[in-house]
Amino acid sequence: MNTLDYRQFHHRNLPHIHTPGKTLFVTYRLVDSIPQNILKKYGQEKELLLKQLQKIEKKVNKMDGSDEQTAIENLESFRRRWFLRFEEILDKAESGPMWLQDQRLAKIVADSLKHYDQKSYQLHAFCVMSNHVHIVITPFLNESELQESRDEKYGTVFSSKHPSLSRIMHSLKGYTAHECNKIFGRTGTFWEAESFEHSIRSRRFEKTVDYVIQNPVKAGIVKNWQDWEWSYVEVR
Repeated sequence: MNTLDYRQFHHRNLPHIHTPGKTLFVTYRLVDSIPQNILKKYGQEKELLLKQLQKIEKKVNKMDGSDEQTAIENLESFRRRWFLRFEEILDKAESGPMWLQDQRLAKIVADSLKHYDQKSYQLHAFCVMSNHVHIVITPFLNESELQESRDEKYGTVFSSKHPSLSRIMHSLKGYTAHECNKIFGRTGTFWEAESFEHSIRSRRFEKTVDYVIQNPVKAGIVKNWQDWEWSYVEVR
């Protein structure tokens, strides 16, 4: 049984946690793949928005929820805006490590994604680039299996037989970091701690998958996505 890493406030989850049963678009990247000055600005803006949300959550019982919803929408808008900025930096690959250019490492990452397919999630698509990875998955965690309990420190907590997104990413990153570092004969952090993810609306599913597999085409590496060895789309 997995203890999920979130609390619930008035039946509304923190915005960084995905809704069980949803299909997700996730991007994770190598450590130091984004310049520190840009990350610092991102961190400052994020901290300010989270503080605003936390203040609202403390008052949630006295409010109708509209202020909280506005704060969540502002945070999501912030994440989308920074995701696009980070994507541009990663695609240009002008700074930071590009270890995944090594086919041995790219294979480790690709194999790990396939390994957890049909175990922790349904894997719809992925693309391994030189310094980041895009995936489209539907975690098997769902509303019906959630079990609620009380914790002295955190209050209401939930557990499930299937892992949360954070547990999935921890497994993917932990294993691949260890194996890739071993090949390079290095130690230390391999992946950036934070990943970017958001739920995909059904009408945008095909566009999102296309965005993922077209990444090497957009970067000018290949002319057709099928020519990129480290892309995958499930057979439908």
